[in-house]
Amino acid sequence: MTGDVVVTGMGVVSPAGVGLDDFHAAQLSGRSAVRGLSRYDCAGDPVRIAGEVDLPPDLTMSRRDALRTDRCSQLVAAAADLAVAHAKLDLDAVDRTRAGVVIGSGMGGASTWEASCQALQRDGAAAVRARTIPMSMPNDPAASLSVRYGTTGPCTAVGTACASSADALVAAFQMIATGEADLVLAGGAEAPIVRTVVIGFSRLGALAEDNAEPARASRPFDAGRRGFVIAEAAAVLVLESAAHAAARGAQVHARFAGFGRSSDAYHTTMPHPDGSGAATAIMAVLRHSGAAAADVAFVNAHGTGTQLNDAAEAAALRATLPGVPVTATKSITGHPLGAAGAVEAVATVQALAGGLVPPTANLDDPDPALGLDVVCGGPRRVSGDLALSNSFAFGGHNVVLAFARAA
Repeated sequence: MTGDVVVTGMGVVSPAGVGLDDFHAAQLSGRSAVRGLSRYDCAGDPVRIAGEVDLPPDLTMSRRDALRTDRCSQLVAAAADLAVAHAKLDLDAVDRTRAGVVIGSGMGGASTWEASCQALQRDGAAAVRARTIPMSMPNDPAASLSVRYGTTGPCTAVGTACASSADALVAAFQMIATGEADLVLAGGAEAPIVRTVVIGFSRLGALAEDNAEPARASRPFDAGRRGFVIAEAAAVLVLESAAHAAARGAQVHARFAGFGRSSDAYHTTMPHPDGSGAATAIMAVLRHSGAAAADVAFVNAHGTGTQLNDAAEAAALRATLPGVPVTATKSITGHPLGAAGAVEAVATVQALAGGLVPPTANLDDPDPALGLDVVCGGPRRVSGDLALSNSFAFGGHNVVLAFARAA
């Protein structure tokens, strides 16, 4: 092992804000960014709401580049540019053979794949674009960043559904801790707002259908919760060994204190009702970070707003961290699937740095059966130097990350 792994830069593009300042302000305000879906004609569909990202012109690719790049990779490029700038990282001044990239995505280039399938059915083989395959591959967001920045160290992609970008951060941690890399750009991206994906989740009964009141649709831990709201987003963190960060005089925003992982081994879409798999991951992160339950200042919950997921997560939290304050970022962003873990890692580091936990939006009637202390109504001041971020996924993948306040 090479010592501590630290966070020196962060970038986020989300429905609730682009850039750290806007994203943090939206969290503290508790305003949901869910709105009417505009990516395609959804008239008559059961779900007509989503969390959509509005990229500003300075983070938008040229038309030529955008035509060659799926939206998923466009979003991660914007987030990575913000993270590199936040870290004040001069890539010409580092050893690029020891700079890595790890990006997680659950769906990859979904819009490219759907558009190509539609073109094939409508107009025949000649209508399928030559770049369909590279644009839709789930490793393209990672590979495109390596090309963008000229990093020649380890580059990999992770696909564990809604835990993908949390798993990507774990992979980056391991690269640095084992000495394989000095720094890694790590995170996730998702652009799933295409009709096939939205209707597919709707057919599973997973999505809220509060089309008349989009901003009130995402309701984690509320008694009236009726499903999650699909969203797009990307977030990238610059992770470095503490020694590498110190050598270049970088500001440290948090220490990546540890991780815990487990599998429910139960069902492809449902969590284990007793939350035992999630609880195992929580206990694992405490062991890995050398912490006790009493050391945890707050938890950024997976908090999707589905009946089953919120109940299982609550059971795990009651069993392992009773009484610890909980917040749910998805109440304002919606659920960006594989990008959620990285987006919520950024939110966790921001809250930990300021000692101010954002409220959970739309928590009008906290479900008493869940037995959680969910922050609502406004931000809450907390003390303590450690926070956890939960990511749980279809297939039973459980990942919990621990971040410690920077010294």
